[in-house]
Amino acid sequence: MSCSILDYCIYYKYQNGQGGDFMPFQIVRNDITKMKVDAVINTANPNAVYGRGTDQAIYEAAGRDKLLAARQKIGTLQVGEAVVTPGFRLPAKYIIHNAGPVWEGGDRGEEEKLELCYENCLRLAAKKKFKSIAFPLISTGTYGFPKKI
Repeated sequence: MSCSILDYCIYYKYQNGQGGDFMPFQIVRNDITKMKVDAVINTANPNAVYGRGTDQAIYEAAGRDKLLAARQKIGTLQVGEAVVTPGFRLPAKYIIHNAGPVWEGGDRGEEEKLELCYENCLRLAAKKKFKSIAFPLISTGTYGFPKKI
């Protein structure tokens, strides 16, 4: 899988393994489907369907049928909502699925919705006691969000 589809990942890892409110991060250019972390973030379609971009890459690497079945059990996601499934064939143990906002020009609360996406993923990761997670740039592909705000 080309990095150009997956772009930059934000890689979070607990330094001391204790968790807490602070999680240092690195920005790396890598194929998120190859990252050996506790969880990768999937920029999921709100509906349980096989999407494009990062979503497609994750489904193909994890095993499309198993991942789709797990995602269908969860159902529809609201923008910002974060849910978890197993990682199946990925090096990551889990996948956190997150429905990002569609860019509509910037005056419809898109930035706040995007912030909620990252916050909810981090909250879920902390709740599950994940020590390392990898984010793609949520909503910057198919949903048209600018990479620089």
